[in-house]
Amino acid sequence: MAWITKNSAGTQIERRSEPYLTPAMRKDLSERILPRYAVKQACVLPCLHTIQHEYGWVPAQAMEEIAEFLGLKPSEIIDTASFYEEYWLKPKGEHLIQVCRSIACEFCGQKDITEACKRKLGIDVGETTDDGKFTLIELECLGSCGSAPAALVDETLHENLTAAKIEAIIDQTAKSGAHGHGHGSHNGSHGH
Repeated sequence: MAWITKNSAGTQIERRSEPYLTPAMRKDLSERILPRYAVKQACVLPCLHTIQHEYGWVPAQAMEEIAEFLGLKPSEIIDTASFYEEYWLKPKGEHLIQVCRSIACEFCGQKDITEACKRKLGIDVGETTDDGKFTLIELECLGSCGSAPAALVDETLHENLTAAKIEAIIDQTAKSGAHGHGHGSHNGSHGH
């Protein structure tokens, strides 16, 4: 079997003229975060969180800016961001639907909930609707085993779900018009 090579060195980073890591962010991080840690590597997570909280995801340009700010290699920032599920490496929808797939939820009908979401939204797990409104993911546990199946829609936990209930929740969320992905919302490995 032949090796499949990636053109890593030729990767093009989408750039914008203004920095993601703004002067105000740099000042706050310099005054509030950096003094708390003995080594710069320990500041990577708070820096990534600052970016994601502001933009809802962590662009490649922002990772380069964090590396420059901390005096680290960009690869160190990328390795950290891609390791933790907390960080999104591509934009997610305005609304995030996270269906629990723990053993309790699976036993109580989680697959029906996921399938209802896929059908209703016309996307698969890990995808975002074409209009950018919804992203669907599954996660390991919401800590709601006694009221399974459960899902987190934006920052609201919904328990004892049925396919009909989750479809109604999607309708209600779409009508609300509010941006709900909650800058800094959990789970990002799906953003690779």
